[in-house]
Amino acid sequence: MQVPSVGRVVHYVSHGSPVLPDGTQKYKPQCRAAIITEVYDDPPAGGQDDVGLCVLNPEGIFLQRGRPHDELGHQGGTWHWPERNG
Repeated sequence: MQVPSVGRVVHYVSHGSPVLPDGTQKYKPQCRAAIITEVYDDPPAGGQDDVGLCVLNPEGIFLQRGRPHDELGHQGGTWHWPERNG
């Protein structure tokens, strides 16, 4: 089992743009590279694997605190370990 620690590379799932009246989105949720910047002894939202992230986007970087872990669902605003290829 992997344990979050500062400096580890993970994937952050972006929220994407708001859903338009026709049900489409200009930008769909996507996995983005992120670096764990903080791990909590007592997570703010109570999630055991909540972490702080520096998310790397094509348009720049942004910082997110207290992001929950979602290994299976990959919901927007969550992080997960990178998938293994090959």
